[in-house]
Amino acid sequence: MAGYKPRVISLTKRPGQTFGFYLRVEQGEDGHLIRCLEMGGPAELAGMKDGDRILRVNGTFVDGLSHSEVVDLVRNSGASVTFHILDEASYKKAKAKGVDLSDSQSTPVANGVVKQPPKPKLCYLVKSSSGYGFSLRSTKGEQGLFMTEVIPGSVADKAGVEVNDRLLEVNGENVEDITHDEAVDKIKLAGSSIMFLLVDQETDRYYQNKRMKIGAWLATAMYLPLQPNITNMTKGSDGYGFLLREEPKQTGNTTDITLTLKLTSICREDAVGSPAQRAGLKEMDRLVAVDGKEVDGCTHEQVVEKIRQSGNKCCLLVVDKDTDEMYTLGKVSPMLFWEEMKALNSPPSYTEALNLPAPVRSPAPVQQREEELKPKLCKMEKTEAGYGFHLNGTQGIFGQYIKEVVKGGAADKAGLEDDDIVVEVNGVNVEQSSHEEVVAMIRSSGDSLEMLVANNSVYNQLKAKGVKITRLLLVETSYVDVHAGNSPEATNELRNEEAARPETPTEPVRERTSSASSSSSEDSIDSIDERF
Repeated sequence: MAGYKPRVISLTKRPGQTFGFYLRVEQGEDGHLIRCLEMGGPAELAGMKDGDRILRVNGTFVDGLSHSEVVDLVRNSGASVTFHILDEASYKKAKAKGVDLSDSQSTPVANGVVKQPPKPKLCYLVKSSSGYGFSLRSTKGEQGLFMTEVIPGSVADKAGVEVNDRLLEVNGENVEDITHDEAVDKIKLAGSSIMFLLVDQETDRYYQNKRMKIGAWLATAMYLPLQPNITNMTKGSDGYGFLLREEPKQTGNTTDITLTLKLTSICREDAVGSPAQRAGLKEMDRLVAVDGKEVDGCTHEQVVEKIRQSGNKCCLLVVDKDTDEMYTLGKVSPMLFWEEMKALNSPPSYTEALNLPAPVRSPAPVQQREEELKPKLCKMEKTEAGYGFHLNGTQGIFGQYIKEVVKGGAADKAGLEDDDIVVEVNGVNVEQSSHEEVVAMIRSSGDSLEMLVANNSVYNQLKAKGVKITRLLLVETSYVDVHAGNSPEATNELRNEEAARPETPTEPVRERTSSASSSSSEDSIDSIDERF
């Protein structure tokens, strides 16, 4: 089947939602066709196109099966289904040449995003008075060092360490070939903070099967408590509101001196309210990249020129002192975070869907809506009346929440609500900070404030699922039904039928909708279709 490469598309629908397409057979056309895609539905977001042909359903080759058999396969798969799809032009060429379409090479896609390989994880641990809260296991005859006895609620547990994770690196040094005792000594000598590169069993198998070496360059940074700041700025009348300063930086114990670029003059009186200050940049933040291009090794003049070439808008990747030290400890670049965020951006089809005008539709009853498990990033500028909220907490106890949000105030306009739980302040995680510490951070932020918060229900559900609450959750694709292209009559009829049957029906397939040709004769039906 050389030259004909199907896509593998996995779709998942929520309760009450369809997959967002019709499966149709038409007179004069071979194959099982995709038709009537709902803009913003799972199928459209995944990249399905009108006229695409379905070759496989959950691995079963269906090109030679009847329409009703294929419908049953899709129905019986429940809320998730995997298709092998070939575009219309390729399908017709393959058929004309007599190509065996059951022999396929394919690229996996899930609800609009090409499936990424699993990733090892970087975990940063700061020792508490009771230690890290894990043990290290090695088994005679089995290669590797494994995490065990991870204490719930411990430093290790909160950092993302899980039982049976295999230890690959300690502070950027590979430990796969050292003994158990050597690894223990290395951890003890690390002091009060340590960076692990770990891999779980599934991810380990994936890379072993591909015979690929696992390193920090493959890792996810989503478990790290501190994150670089990716900021998009538009130049003001007085520029961006910061200066770049070169500082010598000694690397290790050698005499090699490198230059590092840091931001300064952000807090000057004439810089108040500048783009840099509004973006949350701080004095002595280190500049890592300009418009996605790393600047390590560049001269001051070269970096200034890069910023000038950006015109009136630029995107900077910066790290504060603590974040810089954390990444340096693990011997990884903050560019790892940049690349991960870039990969998580919404696919073009989703962006296009959002730009389409949505039809006016009555909202679903509250009890039928599924709560979106995402935090909120609230950015606000202080007014004469302040930010317009109270921070509540118990002195000396971790966990802060929002109260008394003033209607029409800066906090209200930014999206803060009563009982929102505070996760980050200006990019710094504060879940383990005391009330006094969080208050001090807010007071020191000047006239602009950025808070990552989650309402009480979302916070508790994410924690129950073991999901670390970070900004990475903000860029996951949201599958919103933006537009349906059917006529009102057909849409109402079909929606009523969908509501009348269960999510995964066990009864026989309902009677298909028939599309008659222009002659209007009942004997000249030229297609049958089924909505999913």
